[in-house]
Amino acid sequence: MIEKKENPDKSSPWCTSVAPMLDWTDRHCRYFHRLLTRHTRLYTEMVTTGALTHGNVLRHLRFNAEEHPVALQLGGSEPADLALAAKLGLQWGYDEINLNCGCPSERVQRGAFGACLMAEPHTVAAGVQAMLDAVGGQIPVTVKHRIGIDKVESYAFVRDFVGTVAEAGCGVFIVHARNAWLQGLSPKDNREIPPLRYDLAYQLKRDFPALTVVVNGGITSTTQIHQHLAEVDGVMLGREVYYRPWAMTTWDAEFHGDAQPVMARETVEETMVVYMERAHSEDGCPWYPIARHMLGLYHGQRGARLWRQVWSDHRLKPLAPGEVWKLAQEALRKGAEVPQIHSTDMPNFCHS
Repeated sequence: MIEKKENPDKSSPWCTSVAPMLDWTDRHCRYFHRLLTRHTRLYTEMVTTGALTHGNVLRHLRFNAEEHPVALQLGGSEPADLALAAKLGLQWGYDEINLNCGCPSERVQRGAFGACLMAEPHTVAAGVQAMLDAVGGQIPVTVKHRIGIDKVESYAFVRDFVGTVAEAGCGVFIVHARNAWLQGLSPKDNREIPPLRYDLAYQLKRDFPALTVVVNGGITSTTQIHQHLAEVDGVMLGREVYYRPWAMTTWDAEFHGDAQPVMARETVEETMVVYMERAHSEDGCPWYPIARHMLGLYHGQRGARLWRQVWSDHRLKPLAPGEVWKLAQEALRKGAEVPQIHSTDMPNFCHS
């Protein structure tokens, strides 16, 4: 189990956070993000209660001590299963247990959890109560949800959902400010097509001032973060900071009152190489599933495209990470010596 460290910032613990993203925010990704921001809250990929009840607990719950503050996101609906999973999360040292009530995928719906749970607020409330009892108040239990499901756009729907779940003891609600369409849209389309309605999240904060309300969805800039923080307690970003992670390096000073200098990009990369070597020594983990998370490190910098090509070159898999690092740095230097090619494409790093 991992010992927790105190969060020294004086802002809300949920002031800035990185969203749980399936197949993306694994422990290697979170380790990388923690090198860029000391105080931003990080979330695991969604872990189902079934995976913890019947699967490999170590595989699903292990994380690096450096990741704190880090939250475990759960997918499930049965109170007893959620209680067991939450207790495991507490034992493993997570700082928060978060319940997913926002994922619209058909696979999740078949398991009767995710966004479809918004139609059953009393079921969510029962699950929250069971998790709170399981952790004994030692860590918070939170809920991430949408503002509605399908074509239901009434504010009363999300207001009543939050009110019911809050009565069970939940004090933190992370609001993805779009509806979830349970039929007819892919998960990707559900992140882009339903219109954003931040005003509903703002109204929740006005109607429930004692609750912590965090807004999520479509946020891409520091200016937007400031605008949202004038209305709610926190902001959660996802794919924007995955592809452009360097943006997070300003957050500690700007939103958490911590002006300690951040590492240079080159130092972050070197630290990741050391981490890759550690992961291989401890677990036999190869470097390439780790490297895929840092491909945005030099986004917008001269030579970034050639640098990315090295770290995503499958022909280099047999090499040690230190050797690949030298090749990547050489490519970066060469790329900086020629006119910059502007490109927003990011390579698809194959999972192994």
